[in-house]
Amino acid sequence: MMKHLAALAVAVSVVHAAPAFAQTSTVDIKEWKVEWEGSRPRDPFAVSKDEVWFVGQQGHYMAQLDVKTGKMTKVDIPGAGPHNLIVGSDGAVWYAGNLQAHIGRYDLKTKKVEQIAMPDPAARDPHTLIEDGKGNIWFTVQGGNMMGRLNMATKKVDLIKSKTERSRPYGIKIAADGKPWIVLFGTNKLASIDPATLALTEIDIPRATARPRRIEITSDGRVWYADYADGKLGAYDPKTKAFEEWDMPSGAQSRPYGTAMDDKDRLWLVESGVQPNKFVGFDTKTEKFFSSTNVPSGGGTVRHMHYLKPAQEIWFGADTNTIGRAKIG
Repeated sequence: MMKHLAALAVAVSVVHAAPAFAQTSTVDIKEWKVEWEGSRPRDPFAVSKDEVWFVGQQGHYMAQLDVKTGKMTKVDIPGAGPHNLIVGSDGAVWYAGNLQAHIGRYDLKTKKVEQIAMPDPAARDPHTLIEDGKGNIWFTVQGGNMMGRLNMATKKVDLIKSKTERSRPYGIKIAADGKPWIVLFGTNKLASIDPATLALTEIDIPRATARPRRIEITSDGRVWYADYADGKLGAYDPKTKAFEEWDMPSGAQSRPYGTAMDDKDRLWLVESGVQPNKFVGFDTKTEKFFSSTNVPSGGGTVRHMHYLKPAQEIWFGADTNTIGRAKIG
């Protein structure tokens, strides 16, 4: 099992070799072709099994997909280069204005977009948003090397600078205790923020070559990261300070990118370094890979995913100009 150098307070990482992976389990994946060509549809958010929102990063829009009819309704946000969106508890659609240093709020009733500027021009590229259930949206700022908190009611933005230069804050998730966890893609580090004080803690992954890109958190509090550079899945236990890692099924070139965690503590990842991309399942309780499915369109690159618990679905966008749904129940 995991070992610790307690006297030195240094965590030792245990690495599990790639599995034989003889399983045959697959999931049902359906994709919808997006009509706006070359627009890089990505980062969908499923409001329900019938309504999904997504952004067009290169097409400068957000759009609503009616799953029953396949109809897509477009909302233009010129020049914004939206990187990610969420549908907030207030019923509005919030997006990261990656090219225009703002977070946008789209009111579904008035059909108007409000742009909330970053208080520091160095926070030039808001990246990934997540709501904490307490009236705040937390986000990363990749090129600006920051993380932030937006109060949804007052629109006040607090920024937290990374301690490490060019660390590229990327994926972000909220733990059960309300603490945001972030992966620093430009480094071999994880980070967490105290929501009361905004104090930032950075934690080194033992392998210097690791480059974690997305992050998930299981019910036991373990923090899971997809190492894009070396093709590994990793887990950090904040209680024991220990790391454990598993080689991805497709090996060092798998480039795991999009991730999602379901309510059974199963982690779903997309290996974007192989074509077609592979939608892979890992059971964090048995610590085994159990499923692998080719993305029908090929995927190109699947960058971010959203889990819809009531329908047991995971939604994703692909560089093949599609929005996809994986049935995992």
